[in-house]
Amino acid sequence: MHDGATPTRIERFLAHLDDVTGGSEPRFFPVATTHEGLHGVTAIIYPDMPEPGYLMAVTYGLSLAEHPAWTHGKPELCLCVESSDANWGLAAAFIAEQLRGECPFRYGDTLDFGGPMSEESAMSSLVFFAPAVMEPADYLGIDVGDELPINLTGCYPIHAEEHAYIRTYGLEQFWEQEWDPFDVHRTPCVG
Repeated sequence: MHDGATPTRIERFLAHLDDVTGGSEPRFFPVATTHEGLHGVTAIIYPDMPEPGYLMAVTYGLSLAEHPAWTHGKPELCLCVESSDANWGLAAAFIAEQLRGECPFRYGDTLDFGGPMSEESAMSSLVFFAPAVMEPADYLGIDVGDELPINLTGCYPIHAEEHAYIRTYGLEQFWEQEWDPFDVHRTPCVG
């Protein structure tokens, strides 16, 4: 039972996010668990972050699972798009919940969502890399009182054609293309 004196894991994580966002008030969207013994995953959504017209979403619950690749830290996902549609954050939380313990969520990994993540865009996949809206000190080594810290992994909505391109040519080739990682209305940057 929590005695109130020592912050819990989630309290430490939320305190860190408060520092990073300057105390912006988030909205919480829980996704029920499909994993016995694990709590669900929550999408923590910050409207108008990092600026008006944008949305930043961070998951909590992915890092409750175990994966053999997680030796230096455990991931939570961070998504930022120029949109007000909370479905972007819910999509990240859904993927985190469904694949925790199975997918390592490494930089360069791609995942097919199976359909559009939001009604406002045809984007149906995600690619993972460092979060574009934070400094490394804000997304690496977040102390939550566990043996391993939490590291935020950026997830970027992409088109199916871009997903295929990354799988063929790699993340570095894709990242060098002309594209805006925040624009959910853009056309595919590869043919």
